[in-house]
Amino acid sequence: MIRVVLVDDQPLIRTGLRVLIADTPDLEVVGEASGGEEAVELVRAVRPDVAVMDIRMPGTDGIEATRRITADRSARTRVLVLTTFDDDEYVYGALRAGASGFLVKDMALETILDGIRVVAAGDALLAPGVTRRLVAEFAARPPEPARADRGSVPGSDPAAGLAAAGVTEREREVLTLVGRGLSNAEIAQELVISTATAKAHVARLFTRLGTRDRVGLVICAYDFGLVSPPG
Repeated sequence: MIRVVLVDDQPLIRTGLRVLIADTPDLEVVGEASGGEEAVELVRAVRPDVAVMDIRMPGTDGIEATRRITADRSARTRVLVLTTFDDDEYVYGALRAGASGFLVKDMALETILDGIRVVAAGDALLAPGVTRRLVAEFAARPPEPARADRGSVPGSDPAAGLAAAGVTEREREVLTLVGRGLSNAEIAQELVISTATAKAHVARLFTRLGTRDRVGLVICAYDFGLVSPPG
């Protein structure tokens, strides 16, 4: 059972999602919050698998709430951001804050349910047409200072920075392909390895680079200059 918390300051959106999830055997709503501060406290109390998070809310917004939720590694709660196509500025912040993926509010209901399942499983790149565009635009911006666990300033010397983080040459190849948006099966085909091996490489990259999911790996791939924004 995937345990879900709904965070949105619009009661109608929370109600619609709650009713939808109530009819879904593998999903369960374990709490609701109307703002970011309330969401952080709720997640600490109930430890859900996924928090479906609005961005624009009064008081503590979804970006700050996401940052605080994902900073608690013991909780292991993944944040799925609710966005619209004109929310790019907010989504860049949510990416940096540790969001695992994005839902567009006008998506089909079944797509939303599938998105929650995808994020709960750790495969974060749902809605590829939206996410890849956002990540590409995000990556074209000047990067923030590198985190200590990445071992180097992003873009300065990719090989040295990744080696300092313990990333092998093969893992670097996998990271590049993740940055290009390939699935584990596609990575396996590209590198002539098994899908299980590709998945294992991705899992090790999570640990070495301090990321929670594939969105984080995509950001790392751009930060280290392994992938360039299209255009």
